[in-house]
Amino acid sequence: MFDLKAIRDNPQEFDANWGRRGLPPQTPDILKLDGERRALQTELQELQAQRNEKSKQIGEIKKAGGDAQKVMDEVTAMKNRMTELEERERTIAESLNQHLAGLPNMLAGDVPEGKDESGNVEVRKWGEPRTDKVPEHFDIGEALGLMDFDTAAKMSGSRFTILSGGLARLERALAQFFLDTHTGEHGYTEVSPPLMVKDNALFGTGQLPKFDNGFQTTTDHYLIPTSEVPLTNMVAESIVGAETLPRRYTAFTPCFRSEAGAAGKDTRGMIRQHQFYKVEMVSITKPEESKAEHERMTGCAETVLKKLGLPYRTVVLCAGDTGFGGTKTYDIEVWLPGQQRYREISSCSNCGDFQARRMNARFKDADGKNTFVHTLNGSGVAVGRALIAVMENYYDPKDGGITVPDVLKPYMGGVGKIQKP
Repeated sequence: MFDLKAIRDNPQEFDANWGRRGLPPQTPDILKLDGERRALQTELQELQAQRNEKSKQIGEIKKAGGDAQKVMDEVTAMKNRMTELEERERTIAESLNQHLAGLPNMLAGDVPEGKDESGNVEVRKWGEPRTDKVPEHFDIGEALGLMDFDTAAKMSGSRFTILSGGLARLERALAQFFLDTHTGEHGYTEVSPPLMVKDNALFGTGQLPKFDNGFQTTTDHYLIPTSEVPLTNMVAESIVGAETLPRRYTAFTPCFRSEAGAAGKDTRGMIRQHQFYKVEMVSITKPEESKAEHERMTGCAETVLKKLGLPYRTVVLCAGDTGFGGTKTYDIEVWLPGQQRYREISSCSNCGDFQARRMNARFKDADGKNTFVHTLNGSGVAVGRALIAVMENYYDPKDGGITVPDVLKPYMGGVGKIQKP
């Protein structure tokens, strides 16, 4: 979580940083609990030393044939007092840990100020947005007879979709294209991770305890909200070799989220689903390499959009819009002509040592010291939203079909256009 010594030494710095996110001062409560816990620990140490000394006296008195009952009673009283103090120390330590576990990461100094998404800053833009009138993806898909929300709702409820025929294959083609690009050109290692994890894995990456928006099973597993969770936890509770860093992992998995955005928002279509597919990228680096890795990772996500010919813009999130675990985040927003606006398709975050502290992931630095790694994660990219973007940007108003981008044709068996069966 956080280095308590650093908080003791610089409480104003921590409060000022958290204040950028809109939080009131946190360190007074933290330092109060920390002070109480340390006082109890000191008293326990002193009592333990006294108890050891009294125990020696008992042995000496008995050896000399004397009556040690009085000293034995004193030792018993000390033992009872220590039990009481240990319980109080555990209670305070638990309260302190719960407080720290609910606090977000420290923001990087170059994160722009702002309370919400209106404070995000565009850093670059690519491609020429399509401005003619285009139906939204759900109208295109339903007209083709290849996207069925009603049947999905009958079996699963709202925010589920059935894709068939050319759209089902296009979804699969996008995922394979993303994986091949990231493994073949960007140096990521493909991983097929578990889709269910224990709560400690979600705690490590910051989804628990504060943001429980996942599906939990009867066996105390959680369905993963993103493959960031298992990929990052591959280095949990370990000391990795410095020579193995940076480690770069990618995975194509379904993702499951019980909360799908604000009520009444994006209720139609595939923008917000309880189940969706994503190709994820995760990097594990040395601290001094994470800033450059963040730029690199964002560039990898942008590359697949360029290859698809999808216009996009990249924004850096402001302080009030940066996620819980991020020290700095870039969002990549793809152009959706059906909405005539940019929508998020990838979020790339540098988490610094925030997750590493929570999952105790370290490496030996040049001085032989065990040091926390830095972790990064980013969508490479969201498959469902990429499908939406391709459908709308490659929509042919002449026949209602979808032209297949050139880079996807090898994955589509040479099919050049998706049309109504």
